[in-house]
Amino acid sequence: MLQTCIFPAAGYGTRFLPATKTLPKEMLPILNKPLIHYGVDEALEAGMDNMGFVTGRGKRALEDYFDISYELEHQISGTKKEYLLNDIRSLIDRCTFTFTRQNQMKGLGDAILKSKPLVGDEAFGVILADDLCVNEEGFNVMSQMVKIYEKYRCTIVAVMEVPKDQVSNYGIVTGNNVEDNLVMVNSMIEKPDINEAPSNLAIIGRYILTPDIFGILENTKAGKNGEIQLTDALLTQALSGMVLAYKFQGKRFDCGSVDGFVEATNFFYKKSLC
Repeated sequence: MLQTCIFPAAGYGTRFLPATKTLPKEMLPILNKPLIHYGVDEALEAGMDNMGFVTGRGKRALEDYFDISYELEHQISGTKKEYLLNDIRSLIDRCTFTFTRQNQMKGLGDAILKSKPLVGDEAFGVILADDLCVNEEGFNVMSQMVKIYEKYRCTIVAVMEVPKDQVSNYGIVTGNNVEDNLVMVNSMIEKPDINEAPSNLAIIGRYILTPDIFGILENTKAGKNGEIQLTDALLTQALSGMVLAYKFQGKRFDCGSVDGFVEATNFFYKKSLC
């Protein structure tokens, strides 16, 4: 049912300067695979094979990564290193990749709105690649969310509990329990002050959005930091319909920060030794 996953990837990645001056943060490697590769793997495992990217200036490396490099293929053909391309070859064969641009950095909501031509009139997934999620005990996070969508057929956001002193870094939600680990959202605020946060349930970079979100975004005014906030549009959707917040199973690494990036690298390195 869900065929398309959108990857907003137009940000500057300023926390990783100077590396991200020419290299998209989504291309930063965790061991030998870039962050975006892990995100596409997750989407494909969840049943989506149409990958849409919202990029910006200086992001051509993303498009090149999901294409064939004939010179490289020729140079390592028949060598012991050829197997290193097996994973990316598989993705190229199994998925369709489309790209559009966000010409101005006007927020995540605006980036999602720019993806409308890539999505059409259907529900779709959204993965923020610098939120790297793993679940070693079962389905990955997006697969878990797809199962919930199949039951409720509404917008779903992934959430996790964060320390109170970190709520100002996230969109925060509150609501009523529907079932274990599932909350019907009735309030949502983008990066609130500690004393204004309705809970410590923070939205992380996994969404399933129904197509009516585009009409809502078109009528959403700039909010926090003068940007079109997806959180504001989701609140409108929650108040007029239904939005569910899912406390996912697994571990999330904030690879948009240096500390989270190092933690993820250490995790996958130790895993590779097993």
